[in-house]
Amino acid sequence: MTIWQGALVFGAAFLAGMINSVAGGGTLISFPALIWAGLSPVTANATSAVAIWPGALGGMWGFRRELRGSETRFLSLVIPSLIGGAIGAALLRYTPPGVFAKLVPFLILAATILFMAQETIRRWIRNDEPAKSPVKAGWTITTMAFQLAVAIYGGYFGAGIGILMLAALGLMGLTDIHQMNGLKNFFALCINGVASVYFIFTGMAHWPDAIVMAAGAIVGGYGSAGLARRLGPRAVRRFVIVVGLAMAISLFLKNSP
Repeated sequence: MTIWQGALVFGAAFLAGMINSVAGGGTLISFPALIWAGLSPVTANATSAVAIWPGALGGMWGFRRELRGSETRFLSLVIPSLIGGAIGAALLRYTPPGVFAKLVPFLILAATILFMAQETIRRWIRNDEPAKSPVKAGWTITTMAFQLAVAIYGGYFGAGIGILMLAALGLMGLTDIHQMNGLKNFFALCINGVASVYFIFTGMAHWPDAIVMAAGAIVGGYGSAGLARRLGPRAVRRFVIVVGLAMAISLFLKNSP
């Protein structure tokens, strides 16, 4: 790793940690940076997952009070989160690198569009109508199936899973956005944790970049939260969207004949 590559990886992780502390979507910064640093898409994806995962601990700890007040029925989503994360990670390992490289622009574009729709989805799930009626068992099973699909996607790629999980929790009747964020961070910890363990034991992560990126993410998440808040979620979100769209377009052009 050259000095400029190390600076790029650390700086991207710093921004990713800062962005995740305010708006989410940090993977849209960390993943492209690793590709620009010279890693293959598959290795970059695995390395980003391993490096950014510790930041989810901080996010979950920040909502520990809301987590303590959560109903036990929401723990049912832990099972599909763990299973789906493992399946997604295994799918990534057995996807031919050339195929994944062609999928990456579509994945980034889809995640960016999902990120752009974040506020619309949040307004929808804040609607208090679902809370006025009990959640039926069949609806819970449907939500678990949805969470399994989200977890598979999360283990495979990861960007945008937070928004999808907020939607799943809204389907289960939750309306307290702070409690939803706490649960979302907990389930993301499960998904990314099991995927990261798989990537580590199968040797898919590139450790020099992972270590530098993990340090950057920790510093960014804890040391720059105040700066990110002063900038405001809107400015941070716009930056993520611009980077996501630019990366998708650049990779579409790169893959074109």
